[in-house]
Amino acid sequence: MKKYIAEFIGTCALVMLGCGTAMLVGCDSQSGSGYLLTALAFGLTIVGMAYCIGNISGCHINPAVSLGVFMRGGINAKDFIGYVIAQCLGALAGSVLLSLIFSLGNVEDMTGGLGSNGLAGVNGSVAAGLLVEIILTFFFVMVILGVTSEKFKHGSFGGLIIGLSLTLVHILGIGLTGTSVNPARSIGPAIVAAIGGFTEPMASLYVFIIGPLIGAALAAVVYGVLEKD
Repeated sequence: MKKYIAEFIGTCALVMLGCGTAMLVGCDSQSGSGYLLTALAFGLTIVGMAYCIGNISGCHINPAVSLGVFMRGGINAKDFIGYVIAQCLGALAGSVLLSLIFSLGNVEDMTGGLGSNGLAGVNGSVAAGLLVEIILTFFFVMVILGVTSEKFKHGSFGGLIIGLSLTLVHILGIGLTGTSVNPARSIGPAIVAAIGGFTEPMASLYVFIIGPLIGAALAAVVYGVLEKD
């Protein structure tokens, strides 16, 4: 149970700090400052959580990561299901807290929907959105599998490497899909935004569930081949 609680807390923190930053600063395509601040917020949260709950749950805080680890034999089916449930609940909790903070403080949400993902950056193209999420998640999960491999030890720098990798994929992906690479991170804001009357993110939510899961599965298969002697 402690592992699931850790995943709940970690995912809640990721949504609050990452999506919350995006809500405050927006994602200004002209200056790029919003891109960088949001990317850093997501990446730095991963770094902090990795050294906070990493020894408890592995700090997946992402169903796609859990799928990749599960396929590589790192967790069993029971823990995989428990992790995904905890992650989605954590993302919902983080989104609810953001909604309360911004509404009670009368703060403008610069993203319009709690930092939800969308297809505006790819002109509404489902195919392009799926491709972006598959590719970015593939690279991100490949890094995680490499860093956490029992065969190749990376010492205490693992959390930093993973956090920087998440920052990197956000720098490219924010302008295209808002960067999900994490179904829970997309589910929480989309549902809470819909409850608040902003239903647009729900229409494309499936892209940000299917894309990251496919990317993670591909990463697990490819890394398994590369790791073999």
